[in-house]
Amino acid sequence: MLAPVYHVNGLTTIIRERLLPVSGNVLARVQQKVTASEVVAETRWAREHVLLDVARELGVSPAMADKLIQCKMDDELTQGAEIALGRGLFPRSVRAPRAGRVVVVGGGQVLLEVGESKVELRAGIPGTVIQVIPNRGVVIQTSGGLIQGMWGNGRTDAGTLVSLMDAPDSILTPGRLDVSLRGFIILGGMVKTAETLQMAADLPARGLILSSLNPALLPKARELKLPILLTDGIGSLPMNSAAYRLLSTNAKRDVALNAEVYDRYTGSRPEIIVPLPVTSEQPLPAEYITFAPGAQVRMRRPPAMGMIGSIVSIKPGLTVLPSGLRAQAAEVKLENNETVLAPLINLEVVG
Repeated sequence: MLAPVYHVNGLTTIIRERLLPVSGNVLARVQQKVTASEVVAETRWAREHVLLDVARELGVSPAMADKLIQCKMDDELTQGAEIALGRGLFPRSVRAPRAGRVVVVGGGQVLLEVGESKVELRAGIPGTVIQVIPNRGVVIQTSGGLIQGMWGNGRTDAGTLVSLMDAPDSILTPGRLDVSLRGFIILGGMVKTAETLQMAADLPARGLILSSLNPALLPKARELKLPILLTDGIGSLPMNSAAYRLLSTNAKRDVALNAEVYDRYTGSRPEIIVPLPVTSEQPLPAEYITFAPGAQVRMRRPPAMGMIGSIVSIKPGLTVLPSGLRAQAAEVKLENNETVLAPLINLEVVG
């Protein structure tokens, strides 16, 4: 059975594709060295649409309305611009309620794109552009440490990492945050209050790397502008030992924090990258490998969720679990020396 891989790697080659949501202008070039916060592509994107039912407004048939409409697709209209003028002694008119671009005309209706804004695509990681994807974005390569997370609020930034964790089960409280942390990416533990998140944003910090977050705080985390990444999930979970060890030993180094939303379909996950100078080519991390005795794994489900262990043996065929279900399973020796029986689907290899 193939195993998903949870990447916690001290030194590897990292290749990431960075794309605009819609077609735009790519600013970077091949072999250009970029920083994590550097803009590599940009576009203009209207997130709102307004549908004008011209036929209904003028009280005519859709076919007649099409003859009266004065704009065409891709026309740029100012607010109040006349879209259609009726007939008669006192003709009614239809005007654009907001400035925008005409997207569709037909069937007696006009669809406008409004609220256009500039979208800037940042590199997200420091590295070298190895490919330009015309009108969409770039592919960037770098080398360094890679730590993947379980949840992100969709923001990205870079800065120097400072650790406020004394142990994997540390709790980050408002009392530990002060003005000396301004401009840093903070390695915290569990966060249980909205006040902690708000204080970090008010400093302002460059980002938060947390082990877990109270589920009631998810809406708050999504609305804050600083990136927030959870290494282990939602609830009160300590940081897994592999991530804690790698992050705590890289305190005071510059890191790139990409707290993108986890998408199981595209494989994108929130991640922390620690750029490191290398003198030789590093291997690419595998996305899937085969479960095997001796492999280091991370538990993905309670009661040992987040704990690291090693596979002692793979059970042949299907095993009857305590729940009564039958599944492929393995004996796993956890860090606390406890040996548990776990279905393979609840494990991911650490690598």
